Amino acid sequence: MMLQITGALAKEHSVLYVSGEESASQIKMRADRLGVSNSGILLYPETNMQNIREQIDEIKPDFLVIDSIQTMNEPSLDSMVGSASQVREVTSELMKIAKNDQITTFVIGHVTKEGAIAGPKIMEHMVDTVLYFEGDGHHSYRILRSVKNRFGAANEIGMFEMKNEGLTEVNNPSAIFLDERLPNSTGSAVVVSLEGTRPLLADIQALVTPTAFGYAKRTTSGLDFNRVALLLAVLEKRGNLMLQNQDAFLTATGGIKLNEPAIDLAICMAVASSYKNKEISATDCFVGEVGLTGEIRRVNQIEARVKEAAKVGFKRIFIPKHNLTTELKNNSAIEVIGVASLPQALKLVFN
Repeated sequence: MMLQITGALAKEHSVLYVSGEESASQIKMRADRLGVSNSGILLYPETNMQNIREQIDEIKPDFLVIDSIQTMNEPSLDSMVGSASQVREVTSELMKIAKNDQITTFVIGHVTKEGAIAGPKIMEHMVDTVLYFEGDGHHSYRILRSVKNRFGAANEIGMFEMKNEGLTEVNNPSAIFLDERLPNSTGSAVVVSLEGTRPLLADIQALVTPTAFGYAKRTTSGLDFNRVALLLAVLEKRGNLMLQNQDAFLTATGGIKLNEPAIDLAICMAVASSYKNKEISATDCFVGEVGLTGEIRRVNQIEARVKEAAKVGFKRIFIPKHNLTTELKNNSAIEVIGVASLPQALKLVFN
């Protein structure tokens, strides 16, 4: 991704790409594949910050890329490369260069197995913007997520597809997550989730089967395990579904991770659909937080969610009753149904 970005920037600006991990020939091979080998990127394989500073002073680039921060070495420190003190000192030096010389600087960093940036936490506080590039080896889609942004809204996402010629933008992520839904299938419910300010439709699937052991098993993928366990308890208590002797397996398809409260209602509907072995209409989708007493609580950005559902082609959307306004009901290109409680939603969906 960074090579594609610098290739586009180098057409009108000077770009210095400092590589501490790969050789110049390796990066040249990737640049040839991406079609940016003749873009004019200045490549400098080096890890010594003193030499890098000298090159920056000589070239005075408009953009600087450091790949990666954990490989850079400050000679004045005796600590090992990649240590917390080295990362902190190098980041501080790059921040001074960026501000004093007015150079836009991109710093690439490794992440731990838990998904956090490797190194001291202060590194995130020193920079203006923190972007996470997420994905896995099982799907070709990648998500660029903003978790800190001093110049705009945080928690925004951009979705891309990995191809041989590089990353290409996905203009309609919702359609991708819904294209492979089987008709007349049970245990599937569509939710209009929100990533930052961007509505995103995702398919939540549940499989409920009688347990073969004394202790029911719960497994989740892409969903918060504790939240799912809570919702299963609410379904049993408020929805009269006997789930204590049922194994429950839930997933958010497409490899996406959903963690906002507004997905609660869709999770409950998917579980109920699988338990009752009754399908949910393919033109229905759901938004709403479920409380412990079974109430459906209001969510934010409801207008944007309803508009996205209508744009993709859904006919009905179930939302919290307290979010339903006359203007929303009359001016939407989709039937908007307000529900106040989980039993009411179950009755409307499954008759």
